[in-house]
Amino acid sequence: MSLPLPSFPFAQQAQMIRSNQRDLFQVSALREQTENVLRAWLGTRWLSRWDKEIEFLVKAGYYGLTIGAATQTLGEEYTGIWLRSTHDNRRPSPQLRAALILLPTLPSYVAARWGSSLSQDSKLQFLRNIPGILEVLSEVNLAIFYLRGTYYTLSRRLLGARYISSIPENPNARPPSYSLLGILLGVRLIYRLVTYLRSIGGQAEPAGGAKQTPDGTQETYVDDVPVSSFLGAPNPEGEPALPAEEDQRTALNIKQISEAQRAGRVCTLCLEERTASTATECGHLFCWNCIMGWGREKAECPLCRQSLTLTRLLPVYNL
Repeated sequence: MSLPLPSFPFAQQAQMIRSNQRDLFQVSALREQTENVLRAWLGTRWLSRWDKEIEFLVKAGYYGLTIGAATQTLGEEYTGIWLRSTHDNRRPSPQLRAALILLPTLPSYVAARWGSSLSQDSKLQFLRNIPGILEVLSEVNLAIFYLRGTYYTLSRRLLGARYISSIPENPNARPPSYSLLGILLGVRLIYRLVTYLRSIGGQAEPAGGAKQTPDGTQETYVDDVPVSSFLGAPNPEGEPALPAEEDQRTALNIKQISEAQRAGRVCTLCLEERTASTATECGHLFCWNCIMGWGREKAECPLCRQSLTLTRLLPVYNL
């Protein structure tokens, strides 16, 4: 008489949450180590230019060596869960594994790399909206997960990949409930929807200092000067370096400064002598365009990695 095949229960919410948190930690640590090596080899400016590609390659590499090889990620191994296809209740096929790797990473990379550089009349203007759309869809999926307990990520829900657990269920223990988190997320989504409907319906008033420009866009003014004029070029990386002698945003006479002192005025992002010197909250000095370009991509100081808020940058005219 043959014994029945063992059946595995579906993974619990707590297992999936812990698994995802551990994977995020591992990816973050791997990216930090990769950036430290590349910064030492190629410099901070190169790293800031290719940071999106590095992030994409690190994520694709981590999940490619685990999910792509049909093995567990470190988070899945830690919590004892396995991916299974809901279509045939088997290990995900190579095509499904490739989709599980690319779907969470490729669209966000494409939108982050090319969305901000598109002109207003570009036919690919929709790329600008992809990050916001993905954020909302992910929150909707997360709310459903907290309420129903299935499919922690949007990509797994779309592809039909569900977790099973190698740990037997304990009939005497009641798993924790995350329904309250789902309800709170639902309330937040409803608020965002109402705010969006008000904005497109013309009920939301422009912020103080905002004016309508001839091309139909909103521009914010300070003392009748457009804020965009303070922000420099939209793409500082593509602008030629301004000689320090031509810097109009300094009280110093650059020509009278000794060569030894000027050697200490190098911006660590562009590796040129600083122009329009700007201080971060943590006290580090950069060119205005350099730190603005960096801050639009990463909200951290390039040197000490403390949080960076663009509205709190301080122009310095005597350094």
